Amino acid sequence: MRDARLQKLAANLAGYSIDVQPGDNVLIDLIGLELELGKCLIEEVTKRGGRPFVELSDRSVLRTMLTHATKEQIELWAKHDLERMEQMQGYIGVRSGSNVNELSDVPKEKMRLYEQLYTHPVHMEERVKRTKWVVLRYPTPSMAQLANMSTEAFEDFYFDVCNLDYAKMDRAQDPLQALMSRTDKVRIVSPGTDLTFSIKDIGAKKCSGQRNIPDGEVFSAPVRDSVNGVITYNSPSVYSGTTFQNISFTFENGKIVNATSNDTKKLNEILDSDEGARYIGEFAIGFNPYILHPMNDILFDEKIAGSLHFTPGQAYEETDNGNRSSIHWDLVLIQRPEYGGGEIYFDDVLIRKDGVFVLPELEGLNSENLK
Repeated sequence: MRDARLQKLAANLAGYSIDVQPGDNVLIDLIGLELELGKCLIEEVTKRGGRPFVELSDRSVLRTMLTHATKEQIELWAKHDLERMEQMQGYIGVRSGSNVNELSDVPKEKMRLYEQLYTHPVHMEERVKRTKWVVLRYPTPSMAQLANMSTEAFEDFYFDVCNLDYAKMDRAQDPLQALMSRTDKVRIVSPGTDLTFSIKDIGAKKCSGQRNIPDGEVFSAPVRDSVNGVITYNSPSVYSGTTFQNISFTFENGKIVNATSNDTKKLNEILDSDEGARYIGEFAIGFNPYILHPMNDILFDEKIAGSLHFTPGQAYEETDNGNRSSIHWDLVLIQRPEYGGGEIYFDDVLIRKDGVFVLPELEGLNSENLK
C-alpha cells in the first residue's frame, strides 16, 4: 500500500509541476535511493501518457567517483548524460541522503572540473533551459536532525510544505512580479547589511511549485555592475560539501571585492572559480509560510518566510543580466525580527519590514494568507 502523502506529492510533481503530456520523456533522477517516491513517480508519469526513465545514484559513490576521476572521464561522462538529457522533455530530481557534507573532502580541482565540465552543460545549460523540470528534497533522519526535529515531526512538516496549495500561491505572486518588473533601485538594510543595486529592465519570474518543491519566491537579478555596499548572510549554507557560516560580501560596482566567512580561504577559492563567480546572478524574495528556520538545505532555506537570497554566479535565462559562471550559489538573509529584522526598499518605498510585506497589494504573500 502506497503512502497517500507520497501519491499526492507524485501526482502534483507530474501534473502541476511539469505538466507531463502524452509522449513526454521524463527523467526521474533519484539521488539517495528513496525508492517509494520513485515508484509513485513512475506510476504518475505513466498515467499521464509519459515515458519515465530512472537514474539511481548515491552521494558516497559520487564522492569516490569524483576523487578518482580524470578530466577526460568527466568529459565523456558529461557527453553521455547530455545526450540523454537532450532527449528528455521533463526532469524530476529527488535528492536525499544521510550526510549533507558527503562531498566535503573531494579535492577542489576535481570539484571544479565536475562543476564546469559536467554540471554546467548537463544541468545549467540543457536541463534548466530546455526541459520542464522540478527538483525536491526527500525527508530523511539527517534532514530532521538539521531542522532540530524528530523524524516523524519533520515528515509532517515536509508534507505540509510540499503539498501546499501552490496554485493559490501562484496567484498571490502576481503583484510582486509586476512590481519587481517596473522597479529600478533596490535597497536592502539589515544588521551588517546595507546594499543597493538596480533591477531595471531585468524582469521578474514567479516560482510557485513548477521548478522547486518546496517553493515560494519571486526572483530577478541585479544589473551586473550596479551592486554596491555590504551584505552579511545569517543562514548557513552547504556548498561542495562544506558548511559555510557568517558569509559577508563587500561589493564595488557589481564585483565582490572582499569575502569573509568561517572558512574564508575556501570561500574565496569558490569565488575565484571564474570571473562571473564574483558577480551576482540572482536576487530573490522568499515567502513559504511553513519554512521559518534554516536547515542547511538550500531548496528549503531559500524559500524561508521573510527571507531573500542574493546569489553569486550564473544568471537565469528568464532574468538574464549577462553574468556567466559555473557557480550558482544561493545565499540567504532572513529579515524576520528573531533574526535581527530588516527592510527592503523599491525605488525608496518600503515594501517589506521585518519579513512582513507592508504594501496592500503584496499582503497576500504574508504567511497568514498563504496557509
